[in-house]
Amino acid sequence: MTTTAHDELLAGFAEVFMPTYAPTLAIDHGVGCTVVDVDGRRYLDLIGGIAVSALGHAHPAIVDAVCGQVRRIAHTSNLYAHAPGVALARRLIELAAPDGDARVFLANSGAEANEAAIKLARKVAGPARPVFVAAEQAFHGRTLGALALTAKPAFREPFAPFGLEVRFVPYGDVDALSRAVTGQVGAVVLEPILGEAGVIVPPDGYLRAAREICDRAGAALIIDEIQTGIGRTGTWFAYQREGIRPDILTLAKGLGGGLPIGACIGFGRYATGFAKGDHGSTFGANPIACAAALAVLQTIADDDLLGHVAAVGDRLRAGITGLGHPAIAEVRGRGLLIGIALRDLPAPAVEAACRRAGFLVNAIAPHTIRLAPPLIVSAAEVDRFITALPGILEEVVGS
Repeated sequence: MTTTAHDELLAGFAEVFMPTYAPTLAIDHGVGCTVVDVDGRRYLDLIGGIAVSALGHAHPAIVDAVCGQVRRIAHTSNLYAHAPGVALARRLIELAAPDGDARVFLANSGAEANEAAIKLARKVAGPARPVFVAAEQAFHGRTLGALALTAKPAFREPFAPFGLEVRFVPYGDVDALSRAVTGQVGAVVLEPILGEAGVIVPPDGYLRAAREICDRAGAALIIDEIQTGIGRTGTWFAYQREGIRPDILTLAKGLGGGLPIGACIGFGRYATGFAKGDHGSTFGANPIACAAALAVLQTIADDDLLGHVAAVGDRLRAGITGLGHPAIAEVRGRGLLIGIALRDLPAPAVEAACRRAGFLVNAIAPHTIRLAPPLIVSAAEVDRFITALPGILEEVVGS
């Protein structure tokens, strides 16, 4: 058997990295929504680095922003202010809090953004309200604080106990949430859509009910938009569909368009809950990542990508549903965050068959495939996947 560059790179990965990941593809480069592996095979990227590559690959706006910022200055630490950081925080406040009653902390990742949110909520709540409420099946990250809020046993159990008391409630169940939020609860933490659980969409009004429950109990509402934010569902933030405002909002993934950056935004009294020295990050608010994020936000606005996401997302869901294929049990999601629930077929086998056919998707649950393509994916590209999907599923059925 001939050993390819692809095989050699994957073997090298296994030799030198801790066995926390097992990649199945060695990518060389990407353009738009297409990536090319080290042997020259091309794939339509329908997972976008797990909802990170908002503008696809090598987008000129990000390339120009990053190159221009590197030429000026790459890092300052937080001992000094810089223009891209101030401009990014100002823009995020404009998008999330038009009245300006908000402040931003910039981190390197979603998990770090959630760690900031946990500390901020705990500090404002005080020691009399030490309890957090989170949803069953939720995913908030793998650092210890974020992991305490993450319900998946396989992720949690090897690392328990945690330093937070967390009550888990069924996602989408308003009555269960209301019963759990007592006077001991400092914060409720919710995702607008459960991404890692298989793209689970709650009933309409769930976040609005959560807002009302938190208001009655005096608890903070933390909305984790690390996966759903920055246009992924067709609005800047998914919570905006329900006409509410959280007390704390966390962002990451698509914000940097491929550059590592996260944000924790506090509203109202949570805007100024931290004092000097309460929290920090050496690399957070890095000028290059901030410049990239500004380019992402500007391009989404200039190119009306929110409207595009809504339209092409509807087209993709309707097209897959319209196949009427017996192996597809359900198509769910919003915008360009889509879950394809499979009837009996193992999702990893479907993911592998998609890859052989030139499409990158993600087996997010034993019988669910997740799609989170770049926000720029075209109607023709999603049509190409819809057309190919029946043959892919038939290959797995017959294997």
